[in-house]
Amino acid sequence: MASDPTSASSKRVLRAIFFDVDDTLFSTSEFAQLARHRAIDAMIRYGLRMSRSDAYRELEEVIREFTSNYEQHYDKLLRRIDPTLYAGVNPAILIAAGVIHYHQTKIKQLRVFPDVLRVLRLMSKAPVTLGVITAGLTIKQAEKILRLRIYQYLDPRAIFISDQIGISKPNVKLYQRACESVGVAPAEAMYVGDNAPNDVDPPNRLGMVSVLSRREGSKYSKEAGLTSPDYVIHTFDDLLTLLDRDFDLQAVLPKPPRSSD
Repeated sequence: MASDPTSASSKRVLRAIFFDVDDTLFSTSEFAQLARHRAIDAMIRYGLRMSRSDAYRELEEVIREFTSNYEQHYDKLLRRIDPTLYAGVNPAILIAAGVIHYHQTKIKQLRVFPDVLRVLRLMSKAPVTLGVITAGLTIKQAEKILRLRIYQYLDPRAIFISDQIGISKPNVKLYQRACESVGVAPAEAMYVGDNAPNDVDPPNRLGMVSVLSRREGSKYSKEAGLTSPDYVIHTFDDLLTLLDRDFDLQAVLPKPPRSSD
């Protein structure tokens, strides 16, 4: 009799799952757009004489040129426009208004995708290390981990931020460092991310299990990597399903009740 392909003996051992943060656990793009619009609205209320669309367009240009991690976006915005557009107003007040309202939006609106906390809660009960491998500035990414309320589900040893480590995506050494630090072989570790060149190709090179998150409206939906992911998911419920089906995690998913005859 043929063996059951889903039997426990045929399932792969998985000892660690690492997640990307931005646009995998929450919509960085939607949040950033909302926060920047509210910052611009505040600057206009305090005396910036530009239309919302023109000011936002100029801000987007600043961000493209200096990256999203640059800490003086609003300063640069004012430096590159005609000073008559804020004549009579101390530019420091306009900058402060933008910063305050950006951070107020962060406090009120920074939330994980609706299914993330529930799924992390379930996975935290399984014998597997949960962690993150994220690219960005150290405190900025750490702040996201706390504000998103995911820290309680992570192993404190399994938080890897590119700026803090000194290695950034897509360098495979970042993923290798994560596996070595928590004491797992790459083949026993999974990485879940939304950007194929950064989140699929490096784990594949190392021999990790790669999972590409393709939520509706994904920012990187058209980004193609050099290699194919082991799995593609659209929600974190999809992740639970594949974990329960293909990996030995002592039934992460609750078993459905048996129907009575």
